[in-house]
Amino acid sequence: MHAEEKMTVEKWPASPELQTLEGKNKFLGFWLFLGGETVLFASLFATYLALKDSVPSSDMKLAKDLFEIPLVFAMTMILLTSSLTSVYAMYHMKNFNFKKMQLWLGITVLLGLAFLGLEIYEFNHYVHEFGHKFTSSAFGSAFYTLVGFHGAHVAFGLGWIISLMIRNSKRGLSLYNAPKFYVASLYWHFIDVVWVFIFTVVYLMGMVG
Repeated sequence: MHAEEKMTVEKWPASPELQTLEGKNKFLGFWLFLGGETVLFASLFATYLALKDSVPSSDMKLAKDLFEIPLVFAMTMILLTSSLTSVYAMYHMKNFNFKKMQLWLGITVLLGLAFLGLEIYEFNHYVHEFGHKFTSSAFGSAFYTLVGFHGAHVAFGLGWIISLMIRNSKRGLSLYNAPKFYVASLYWHFIDVVWVFIFTVVYLMGMVG
């Protein structure tokens, strides 16, 4: 390691994401944004719980007749693992190791893509095997809105992380972009937490009736 590089590493702060005013503002603004997102998802959960048993009498397919827990459990493990890899990425960011941060973010992206692929397969399976569509019942509308809205958040999070990785691939780490990586990681954790609630409220509770 060159002397100049070593000096740069030694001067790298323990919390680079909060070292600038812009970084602090991003951090504060992000938590305000998450407050609104939490209210939005809470509304979707409440709507789902109110409509989960609302199906036509001619088609009594409820959650317990549709959901396949092994598939959803695999999706859950993949997304939770991606949260862990995101933690590893931020650990290396705080230690000024740009290459390892990019590596773990790349793994996070691959896991997120795998999750999205399985979710698309799940929706396709419900539609073609059971005729469970968005317009088939109030239950279908509430289910696809809640789970699909989360899936859209996953897609947005992936696009966010990928764009940061590409845009900064030749720039390396700085006090300017460190807050951007950190906030994107926090967003990814939020997505994972929401999925844990979906897995519990929609799938597990749906299986027991």
